[in-house]
Amino acid sequence: MLNAVYRLVSPRRFEVEFSDLVLFGDQVIVRPTHLSICHADQRYYQGTRQADVLKEKLPMALIHEGIGDVVFDPTGNFQSGQSVIMIPNTPTQQDEVIGENYLRSSKFRASGFDGFMQEYVALNPDRIVALPEGVDKVIASFTELVSVSVHALRRFDKFAHGRRNSVGIWGDGNLGFITAVFFRAMFPEIKLYIFGVDSEKLANFAFADGTFRVTDIPEDMYVDHAFECVGGAASQSVIEQMIEHIEPEGTIALLGVSEYPVPIFTRMVLEKGLRIYGSSRSGREDFLKTVELYQSHPEIINYLNNIVGAQVEVSSIQDMVKAFEMDIHKSMGKTIMHWMQ
Repeated sequence: MLNAVYRLVSPRRFEVEFSDLVLFGDQVIVRPTHLSICHADQRYYQGTRQADVLKEKLPMALIHEGIGDVVFDPTGNFQSGQSVIMIPNTPTQQDEVIGENYLRSSKFRASGFDGFMQEYVALNPDRIVALPEGVDKVIASFTELVSVSVHALRRFDKFAHGRRNSVGIWGDGNLGFITAVFFRAMFPEIKLYIFGVDSEKLANFAFADGTFRVTDIPEDMYVDHAFECVGGAASQSVIEQMIEHIEPEGTIALLGVSEYPVPIFTRMVLEKGLRIYGSSRSGREDFLKTVELYQSHPEIINYLNNIVGAQVEVSSIQDMVKAFEMDIHKSMGKTIMHWMQ
């Protein structure tokens, strides 16, 4: 089967390559239908990654968040035309201790090899999850991002001590909002507080028990555990603030990505006996849990509608450029490509 792969060859420049789609074992052929642009995709597209990284990675097909329709499944587990969620993390081994998303041998689409900007994608059967009937496909397209939050919340449940009266989430962007939505669904009995910089964005967290601008946090405000969903240059000040406003022996989950080292005030980490842990990417079990929550908490879909931004029909390279350029100038929300290749 002839396949078209749309690769970023240099910043802001896509090219198409046609080649035979090669299958290994019982791989499933999926035709992407909805693709979601991520910050990581933008760092490649805009060329903001370090020069040596760009030289190593490009050319490469972008996008690791997406859904598609099954074209052919030799295992018979999926029907032709069935909508599925595609899992970008691709482990090459199993480990009884280390999760698939943390194994150094695992590959990740749109990072270590081609992502979903293709006409067809060949995936191992365990790299797809059936999309339940009734779940909005636009929202389902960024399930991978959602699963990252779910993964962090599952780790919280594993690592955090039993005193869970209150939790704080620092970050009022997409990641902070998604993490908050799913935290409320998974831990409804815990008081949830949101800390951000934009009053308009904070207004979207009406389901939380309270919201605060990071410049106006009361001195006596403390939480038992905290999540960092900011990343970038702001990470240092945010982590410092979290350490200040967390109770002793609390846990701090780091979700935000920074390209450069971030200083941490270790003296207070030691004095308070804090546990700081990172959460990155996700695995199949996190996708399955996410789909379960879609079904058991239908209000989640309504909340996620709030972060759907531009939707662009893509049938040419010019449309791809248009979608990425529109995504750059958004203030919030996920840019979705209706993939019509």
